[in-house]
Amino acid sequence: MSFVPKKQAYNAHINEVVLGVGEKAVAIGGQNVLAFHTFDGEITNAPKIGVELTDAGMAMCTMPGEQKFYDGCATVADIAKRAATMEGASFICLHLEGADPNGENKSVDECVELAKSVADATDMPLVIMGCKNIEKDTELFNKIAEALAGKNILVLSARDENYKAIGAGAGLAYGQKVGAESAVDINLAKQLNTVMTQLGVNAQSIVMNIGSAAAGYGFEYVASTLDRVKDAALSQSDAMLQMPIITPVSADTWGVKESIMPEADMPEWGSQEERGIEMEIVTAAAVLASGSDAVIMRHPEAIRTIAAMIGELV
Repeated sequence: MSFVPKKQAYNAHINEVVLGVGEKAVAIGGQNVLAFHTFDGEITNAPKIGVELTDAGMAMCTMPGEQKFYDGCATVADIAKRAATMEGASFICLHLEGADPNGENKSVDECVELAKSVADATDMPLVIMGCKNIEKDTELFNKIAEALAGKNILVLSARDENYKAIGAGAGLAYGQKVGAESAVDINLAKQLNTVMTQLGVNAQSIVMNIGSAAAGYGFEYVASTLDRVKDAALSQSDAMLQMPIITPVSADTWGVKESIMPEADMPEWGSQEERGIEMEIVTAAAVLASGSDAVIMRHPEAIRTIAAMIGELV
């Protein structure tokens, strides 16, 4: 007698959230099975990959592979247009790290104009990532949400300290999607989703960012939190944890010693670029396997590899 596996599809499902407009719009979430469990049921929307760009322009390209891919680009808009051609890319993420008051402190108006130029350069969905300063991000997200009204962008992210202002502005007044960022804790993630929906933000307009870490740097806590969130959303039908999850991978993986240590200092470690690519691949693969519905990455080779993995598994 042949073995017939028991399928484990759930009655509950992850909310489907659409980013962007037109033919290039993408949907994340929507499934009622665990990550890559195609043997349990159909995965409605395969995980998506976003390409991280920064307001630094070509200065962000520190590795030869990146410099080669973006060769000839003069502006951030040019970089966005080139990134849209990258194999495996589904959306663009503009990281406004230069807006940080403790750094370059670029003005809100300058950042708004930059976001508009990127949105005009490509018809791919756009995610706006802030500078991690609560006050600056609040103003940034709401101003950009207003300037890009109708583009169906995602602002990444609202936090406990500013969810009311961002939810009311970007989410309700301008109809954009809102990221809900918490500190790698299932209870904090649920609490933030709950208060945002109580504010009036539609649950189908919220994407969770529960945090990340590079593989080997406390990552097991990230993985276990992702697992617990997805399990509660599906097996327990917890509506306040059924928002899809997006994980910014590149911000963590390209900042650890394996990625930044020059070959001259650690020749036994091998190529610095290859180390960074491998760290990005390993981390992205792990968060996707743990339940993330979308990842934000940087290096073209890493993105191609993860896209190929998704294609094989979905």
